[in-house]
Amino acid sequence: MFDLKNKVAVVTGASRGIGKSIAETFASAGAIVICVSRSEDALINLVESLKASGGNAHYRTCDISDGEAFTSMVKSIVTDFGQLDILINNAGITQDTLLMRMSDEQWTQVLDINLKGAFFGIKAVMRPMMKKRWGRIINISSIVGITGNAGQANYAASKAGLIGLTKSVAKEVASRGITVNCIAPGFIKTDMTDELSDQVKEKILKDIPIGRMGDGSDIASAVLFLASEEASFITGQTIVIDGGQIIS
Repeated sequence: MFDLKNKVAVVTGASRGIGKSIAETFASAGAIVICVSRSEDALINLVESLKASGGNAHYRTCDISDGEAFTSMVKSIVTDFGQLDILINNAGITQDTLLMRMSDEQWTQVLDINLKGAFFGIKAVMRPMMKKRWGRIINISSIVGITGNAGQANYAASKAGLIGLTKSVAKEVASRGITVNCIAPGFIKTDMTDELSDQVKEKILKDIPIGRMGDGSDIASAVLFLASEEASFITGQTIVIDGGQIIS
């Protein structure tokens, strides 16, 4: 069950956090994992670790906000591996501040990475997936894209945009055997959340009925399911994984 053997999977933002957990989970499930990030040193360490555990892993460095670079990378992967089956649009950044203080650059940088990068990736993988008549595209959004959050207008807009992008593309490609879905994580233990003060963490935990922050594996397990054959009848959906936070 949830076997990805012989599937070629691209994971953006794979060098740390949720992306790293997804790469590890996919490698364990038998996928050929292409780890993508701008940080080559971190990617090398990750790929070596995955290979040491018996995984089939490779890496590419890429600025996903550069459409030509993303397209060129996808073409090289298809050339080298003969196919591209799964795309995980996970890479994302924050530039938090109140809207009245937000610069044009802060707005643009977040939208370029978080939303436009996903657009470039989806567009680049479309032809090889259509040719094979099989594909899985999974976009990592956020509960902030559903609820909004003060000081994160740019981030929330990018993550809400991913949800709309997911639904639209799902309708366009469903007849070609390609599913497109979205995961909206809540607060997950990552390098970013580690920087939060204890006071902020306590406040967050009070809002999570399950009583803990999520772990990268909580997200990776759901992504693995959506990438599998078992999820072939699921498309255009957004799965919230937040310990019940937005229902509390």
